[in-house]
Amino acid sequence: MASLVIAEHDNASIKGATLNTVTAAAKCGGDVHVLVAGANAGEAAKAAAQIAGVSKVIHADGAQFEHFLAENIAAQVLAIAKDYSHILFPATAAGKNVAPRVAAKLDVAQISDITKVDSPDTFERPIYAGNAIAIVQSADATKVITVRTTGFDPAAATGGSASVETASSVADSGKSSFVGQEIAKSDRPELTAAKVIVSGGRALGSSEKFHEVLEPLADKLGAAIGASRAAVDAGYAPNDFQVGQTGKIVAPQLYIACGISGAIQHLAGMKDSKVIVAINKDEEAPIFSVADYGLVADLFTAVPELIEKL
Repeated sequence: MASLVIAEHDNASIKGATLNTVTAAAKCGGDVHVLVAGANAGEAAKAAAQIAGVSKVIHADGAQFEHFLAENIAAQVLAIAKDYSHILFPATAAGKNVAPRVAAKLDVAQISDITKVDSPDTFERPIYAGNAIAIVQSADATKVITVRTTGFDPAAATGGSASVETASSVADSGKSSFVGQEIAKSDRPELTAAKVIVSGGRALGSSEKFHEVLEPLADKLGAAIGASRAAVDAGYAPNDFQVGQTGKIVAPQLYIACGISGAIQHLAGMKDSKVIVAINKDEEAPIFSVADYGLVADLFTAVPELIEKL
């Protein structure tokens, strides 16, 4: 049977997490179909059809899908679920909101945060903050899966030629409604999609120093800015900057950790980065155990010097 990927999109374009999820779906065997449920999302459906490896796009259009409310998206997934052996969601806030509902309605166990597909019924996922890998085998007829996007390379966004099929849209469940949203706008890359991330920890000492020290370096590198949980809890950075087990999971090409000691929960969110650079004056800091390059120095001296050299 085929695998179904639930696309994340903005009703005009497909979000990057969907591309990683398509790669995971392809490893499950069989054809890969993509569900695009949205409002006036024809352009997003066309973009999904261009993804390499996708054989069919199912487009469900309706005002009830505009804001990706879990009850409505889940109902649409359930309407076509019988045709699929695997239903995959990106392990993002949106995917984690819908997947458990689908699994519960199908009366199957959800398989969360997979990082590898060993076979169509066997998957690997991190446990204990990434310090161990669990191998999970499922006997369920339908496997409902969330995919840790850092574990899979993205499928090519172009080169595919999938057919686009229009599906009957389910009615609005009426169980929830969209009230509003506040969108933080930034010229910097989005944290989970950035190729370079500059992160700061509690050692920066204040919100003023956090921005004063890190922003010039991020500007030089075209990087996103991240933070440890300690820095966020101290009020140095907003919640959406947090990298770690209870924040965002990232895997950029380059991760620069400034004044971050390297608590287990932080390492769980960034240790898959391709190159890790750590700047910390404590040579015993755990961050150095995962760093490719480590500099034992005062960050207030080292970072400005690095900026100057760049």
